[in-house]
Amino acid sequence: MTPWLNHAVCAGRYHDWLIQTGSLTRALQARCQAFNVWRIRQELDLPFPDEFAALGIPQGQPSIIREVLLNCAHQPLVFAHTVLPSAGMRGPWRALATLGNRPLGAALFADPRIQRFPLHYRCLNRHHPLHRAAVRAAGPLPDMLWGRRSMFALLGHRILVTEVFLPEVLQL
Repeated sequence: MTPWLNHAVCAGRYHDWLIQTGSLTRALQARCQAFNVWRIRQELDLPFPDEFAALGIPQGQPSIIREVLLNCAHQPLVFAHTVLPSAGMRGPWRALATLGNRPLGAALFADPRIQRFPLHYRCLNRHHPLHRAAVRAAGPLPDMLWGRRSMFALLGHRILVTEVFLPEVLQL
């Protein structure tokens, strides 16, 4: 499997969105007055194979998986996939269980105790599980999508947030 990279190589028109280091939610809200979040799912499930390694959890350990679409006027812009190891849900991240259709980004950037690790980037082809999940959530999409992911930590508990940029984000 192709690795996640620490730089956005050949990202073309997606480059500025990918390297944006502040709150993606806030950046989207600044360009869209009709911004909203649709929660697709939030449930106990298995992370994708490369997510186990990134989080340092044993292969096969279930985690809370949260998937949402970030939208402008009901048009999907970003598919977000978050992995929260179960221990964190009983610990400092338990408030995430009550987010519903509210953006995770607002919570992550509001607490100064939360540490963000560097972004990593990847072009996702139609065979990648994140691409397939984005298609299930948003409908037909191009065969290649750009994604980025970052780890966040609070009191020693980590979560992994991946954002897949959909073509409509380029219209903002």
